[in-house]
Amino acid sequence: MKLFKFFGSVNKEMKLVVWPTFKENKRDTWTVIATSLMYAIFFAVVDWGLIKLLQTFVMGK
Repeated sequence: MKLFKFFGSVNKEMKLVVWPTFKENKRDTWTVIATSLMYAIFFAVVDWGLIKLLQTFVMGK
């Protein structure tokens, strides 16, 4: 009985959900992709800089 009550309340809540439009989904997806690329580029540059710094001071190259 509790299971049926649970699914009934889930059904009611799902009817109250405001789903994003296609345009909003597309915008948000591109925002995530752009942000991910910016972070990837930033960390790649930092990593490259640390490698060069370590090569210069530790290895003497």
